Amino acid sequence: MFRISQYMQEIAHPTPLGAKRNPPGPVVIWNLIRRCNLTCLHCYSISADKDFPGELSTDEVYRVMDDLKAFHVPVLILSGGEPLMRPDIFDISRRAKDMGFYVGLSTNGTLIDASNIERIAAIGYDYVGISIDGIKATHDRFRRLDGAFERSLNAMRLCKRHGIKIGMRFTMTQDNAAELPQLLQLMEDEGIDKFYLSHLNYAGRGNINRKHDVVLNTTRWALDLLFDRCWDYVQRGLKKEFVTGNNDADGVHLLFWVRKHAPHLEEHMRAKLAQWGGNSSGVNIANIDNLGNVHPDTFWWHYSLGNVRERPFSAIWADTTDPLMAGLKRVPREIKGRCGGCQYFDICGGNTRVRAHQLTGDPWAEDPACYLTDEEIGVATGAERVKLTPYTRRRSVSQG
Repeated sequence: MFRISQYMQEIAHPTPLGAKRNPPGPVVIWNLIRRCNLTCLHCYSISADKDFPGELSTDEVYRVMDDLKAFHVPVLILSGGEPLMRPDIFDISRRAKDMGFYVGLSTNGTLIDASNIERIAAIGYDYVGISIDGIKATHDRFRRLDGAFERSLNAMRLCKRHGIKIGMRFTMTQDNAAELPQLLQLMEDEGIDKFYLSHLNYAGRGNINRKHDVVLNTTRWALDLLFDRCWDYVQRGLKKEFVTGNNDADGVHLLFWVRKHAPHLEEHMRAKLAQWGGNSSGVNIANIDNLGNVHPDTFWWHYSLGNVRERPFSAIWADTTDPLMAGLKRVPREIKGRCGGCQYFDICGGNTRVRAHQLTGDPWAEDPACYLTDEEIGVATGAERVKLTPYTRRRSVSQG
């Protein structure tokens, strides 16, 4: 995840470059249930409104939670399917909060209404993310349910009224990108706390529909729009969060934005962004699916590292005998093609490996969804570029 707001605050109020602090454990995105009341076009879990056999029981979930806590996992994002369709979701959520986890709920919002908002508020979720794919007709078409937009919008309003931090989650494709400005206006009009733009990743139904992924110039336009909007909020002293996910080239694109708008801070921001380091799948981001299979992130459902019924998550996550995990944890990662020769490799870290794997069968091939040009990232074209080695920054620039 790339936290735009954090770096815009850094531009506005630069701070010295300190030592890099790694989180104590990975953020775990946990798909507790595969059942969902919707069949969205870009669903990575290919959920449906039916029961899926073999899902973890309540007691099994609790045992895994105990292991996660002992392993110093700081954050649990409870997801699905639609997590509110799991009968024990509030019991699980309450236990997670009592154990001291930061607990997020990732939902489509259509099941949040007056009948359950009090119970949701009582849990004390640190964050509730609700997916919105466009304005009315577009959202309903993506969600394959008439009236889905109004129900999700009502859910956001209910959460706001009950003091719950709410975020709007937008998965951008070529079919809905044009409505991004309207969604940002909706965010302001409704007083939404956070906006999360997810680049389409090639997994599940998203993999099937990858031909609808936005063209590269549209991606650049969308990022510039987010950067400009976030900077405007920072200058006005308004607290809004903007984040993106599933394309770590966003960090490099922000550096280019800094080069244009605050060139005196380019070296400072380069150091800050390199400290972030880009993609952290298999390192600081983890996924457990509804059957207990562990994945490097939510888009690796076709690749299991192990199952929590057979081994504790802590043992699975620390095991680098798996070649994928060994490669993901390697510093720096060994990536081929234009990613390997990129002069900003220290910022991006080679981007999202699952796209390369889905398209080529090789998780270490260049990321096909990098929207930066060869000229921008300083690589040669054609066959010559594979001979280049990753760029490694050898000095840090602190704020003077």
